[in-house]
Amino acid sequence: MSIKTIKIHSYEKGFHFRNGELVGLLGEGRHWFLKPVVKDQVYVSNLRDPWIRHKDLDLIIKSGVLEGKAQVLDLQDYQRGLVWVDGRFEYVLSSGTYAIWTTHRKVKVEVIDARDIRFNHRDISVILKSDGAKDLLEEMTVAGDHVGVYFQNGRYVETLDSGRYVFWRGIERVQVFQVNMAELSLDITGQEIMTADKVTLRMNAVVAYTVQDAEKAVRSTTDVKQSLYRETQLALRAIVGSRQLDELLADKDALADELKNQLIQRAESFGLKLTAIGIRDVILPGEMKNLLNKVTEAKKAAEANLIARREETAAMRSQANTAKLLENNPVLMRLRELEVLENISTNSKLNVVLGEKGLADRVVNLL
Repeated sequence: MSIKTIKIHSYEKGFHFRNGELVGLLGEGRHWFLKPVVKDQVYVSNLRDPWIRHKDLDLIIKSGVLEGKAQVLDLQDYQRGLVWVDGRFEYVLSSGTYAIWTTHRKVKVEVIDARDIRFNHRDISVILKSDGAKDLLEEMTVAGDHVGVYFQNGRYVETLDSGRYVFWRGIERVQVFQVNMAELSLDITGQEIMTADKVTLRMNAVVAYTVQDAEKAVRSTTDVKQSLYRETQLALRAIVGSRQLDELLADKDALADELKNQLIQRAESFGLKLTAIGIRDVILPGEMKNLLNKVTEAKKAAEANLIARREETAAMRSQANTAKLLENNPVLMRLRELEVLENISTNSKLNVVLGEKGLADRVVNLL
């Protein structure tokens, strides 16, 4: 026979097993065991490490040897444990059985019911940085100017303001859809449409909108922006197809107003409010551009010709009126003759002899 010696220090405890059964808890000191009369095993646990780890922890707990020396936790499927050691947060525990020494360290344990999926705690920042937190807790941040539409197992719960939110994993399915509440714009570009007079053109439009009902915006469609884009395309195609090209080019604002009127109700069904709609560009094919330029040039030329004829008519009418006035008034005629002579003498030498019967008959020498 031989003797086996085990020394237990002041900061240690020994779990004494004999033939696979727990015999007791060994305290500080030296302990002797006879070999191989009996099969003795001693598992030494360091009290400075508060966690008791052993494959037969359930047997140790049931024996009662830990009473008054350790805190035992038996967490159910829906329970989670928050552990502080010496005033510092240590660990987030999932369901299971745990034992923590309390003789050499100050231990505090908080048991949480995880069926309340949304987790709030005053030490949330510290808890999220700890071991095991990422496996058990899911952090979501709703950005500024956004709201979060919160669903639990596919059922709408509430709309969250911007900020940080934490949820327990593995209990129920949680979804938070972020929705931008600021004014947004949607460009409708490069859409080819045929007018009522069979002219194919491309039209670019812009739609400005805001989200009025975030829940409706999430639940009504998988992509609210794409849905609004599609509805705008269809409405624009219908409106342009009922108008002739000249009518479209003459009044784009009327087209934008009708487009807005058609989209308002559909946008509301998506939880949106339209703030503005504008037609940015109307792009015509090259040959149509040339044709319109020629038409415009011809119109301008005709307008210019008409204006010139009007001016000539007015001038001739004025001359006729002047001639009639001079014919009926000899004195005014003589003054007009003098005015003409004055203008001529300004640039040339003129000698004039005036008589009683009129100026024209008495001109002797004109140089």
